[in-house]
Amino acid sequence: MPKPELYVIYTGNKGRKPDTISLSQEFFGGADIDIEIKAKVIYESDKDNIINEYIVFCKVFNEQIKEHGMKKRAVTETIRICKDRNILKQYLSSKEVEVVTIMMSLFDDEQIMRTYTKDIEKETERKSAERMIKDGELSLEKIARYVPALSMEELKEIEAEVMQLV
Repeated sequence: MPKPELYVIYTGNKGRKPDTISLSQEFFGGADIDIEIKAKVIYESDKDNIINEYIVFCKVFNEQIKEHGMKKRAVTETIRICKDRNILKQYLSSKEVEVVTIMMSLFDDEQIMRTYTKDIEKETERKSAERMIKDGELSLEKIARYVPALSMEELKEIEAEVMQLV
């Protein structure tokens, strides 16, 4: 039976990061756990191979997201830049439509999670504002300082709703 080996591809800057990571060290403070897993970490290198090209692709993509945001332009610019630099050129040339589709679906999932998180935050702040308004000790201006996700107009609407219930 071949000896199993695990690898992690790291697409950030290596800095002082280790060449191997350990499950017990990373997540359990080095405690003795029943299953210990160690993985070799692969970073960007000078080697000319598909893994290194993938790492460079990810770095270019991260730069483009910073420049263009989570938009299709970030994906198309990443593909253009990588093809110009001969990074995954053959694959990107033959599968460009599929790569754009997959990358855009990642945006969709990430956008859904961000929207969901904002909605929960806003609902939590709305309930807090309702309680503060019912309590009657703070002005709307002061409440606005504690619930920054809500505009003054929204606070006035909540106040009107609370007053109707009283």
